[in-house]
Amino acid sequence: MDWRPRGVLLDTKSLVRGVFDASSNEALLIDAAACGKVELFAHSKSWNAVLWLVMSTLKNESGTPVYSGEKLGVLRESLPIVFTS
Repeated sequence: MDWRPRGVLLDTKSLVRGVFDASSNEALLIDAAACGKVELFAHSKSWNAVLWLVMSTLKNESGTPVYSGEKLGVLRESLPIVFTS
């Protein structure tokens, strides 16, 4: 279909790089998706890997995770990525 942008499937490593490394090519893809130039897809398992990384590494001084489930949901919804089963 001519009206739809080209679709790209991100694997887990690419999704992690895109979310956590603003200078990566994957981050450029996410920016392009936000502008409607490409359509990004990722498997739900890849999002689970991002969740695990965030929850296990981003902790405050007391050792509790910095982000709540609600904040992580907001993060997921803000990404221009279609997550599939």
